[in-house]
Amino acid sequence: MVETTHPGNIGAAARAMKTMGLSRLHLVNPKVLPNAEAVARAAGADDLLAAAQIHGDLVDALRGCRLVIGSSARLRTVAWPLLEPADCARRLLAEARQGEVALVLGRERSGLTNDELARCHFLAHIPTDPGFRSLNVASAAQIFAYELRRTWGTAGEQYTEETEQDPAPAEAMEGFYAHLAQTMTDTGFSDPAQSRKLLRRLRRLFNRARPDRVEINILRGILSAAQGKKTPGRFHKTDPSRSAPSTDPDGNAAGEA
Repeated sequence: MVETTHPGNIGAAARAMKTMGLSRLHLVNPKVLPNAEAVARAAGADDLLAAAQIHGDLVDALRGCRLVIGSSARLRTVAWPLLEPADCARRLLAEARQGEVALVLGRERSGLTNDELARCHFLAHIPTDPGFRSLNVASAAQIFAYELRRTWGTAGEQYTEETEQDPAPAEAMEGFYAHLAQTMTDTGFSDPAQSRKLLRRLRRLFNRARPDRVEINILRGILSAAQGKKTPGRFHKTDPSRSAPSTDPDGNAAGEA
């Protein structure tokens, strides 16, 4: 949960999680830390509140995650792969067999920022009445928690091939994106003051590809070469057994007429 304003919503989300068998709650820079109101709304799930991990930013909260899905109440100008809650649950459970995954819920008033959504592989959207889209963040947590519980044990083999991969974790991807942005500036490809939308599109591209650690290292090596940090000459090694021919005072190689 990112920058939650009302501690009661944190407690209600903890209650929603516990009723569906979920226990790991991470809070990113909450405006008010869980307090008596949060405990009251948790209605017995105060152990989840006590164990909740607090992070200063979303990057830190996502460290080690192989799959990140962000909840979004509204569609964005840069289209992102979009899931409904049931498919969101299937993907999260299938990937959780292999490593860490995360579902990210945003602020009560404004949800997640574009930059935060750009750190997600998919967006999950709860269909609501177009005339009244106002869904409380704790209510959203309950819907997702229910779908996870309903799907538990039946995630199936739909994503087996994809989950057998070992994609680079979130922190490795963030390092790559920072390197990419710097390279685009260093090479004169883009103006950093006007490239935010372009960078979001590139994030969408690589999030869709989900490269592994080796592939990320290859890509960063290419970026380093583009920045001039590698020289072509390093591949041309001199063979010490092949010395240059000696020359006479006139500049002719020895043995030439």
